[in-house]
Amino acid sequence: MTGDMKALYQEVILDHNRKPRNFGPLDQASHRAEGHNPLCGDHLSVALGMEGQTIDRIAFEGESCAICKASASMMTVAVKGKALPQVQVLIHEFLAMATGKLDLDGPHQIGRLAVFSGVRNLPTRVKCAILPWHTLQAAIDSKAWVSTETDTNPSPDRTDTP
Repeated sequence: MTGDMKALYQEVILDHNRKPRNFGPLDQASHRAEGHNPLCGDHLSVALGMEGQTIDRIAFEGESCAICKASASMMTVAVKGKALPQVQVLIHEFLAMATGKLDLDGPHQIGRLAVFSGVRNLPTRVKCAILPWHTLQAAIDSKAWVSTETDTNPSPDRTDTP
């Protein structure tokens, strides 16, 4: 990660940690899920409201580290107003990017989320960054709970019950 990218990464993380977007309860949510990262202690819930096949409302709550909170905040901004097929692409691409499997020089929809690309170089923080995305996928799939510790590289469809 270049010095400029590191500075941007730190700035974005700090901004979204101090002033998270879409943080708080969401009344009358049609979908909800809880996510847990026992290694870091992150625990958050994602709630969304669907209008047809579009996420028209989304919020998250919980206690988490700065990386997890910033990822959740940016995720909610990125998917709000998008149709499920677009959201599925973003989930897939974010998870691939965070784990070093997305070529950012090739075609992608990741946009401003690319600021998290350097997390792949911080193995202990990858799960912090991806937890909100796994939790969003669980909510979409009407699964109540997901954990980063279900296996070493959790996939969006891998869930356990508490």
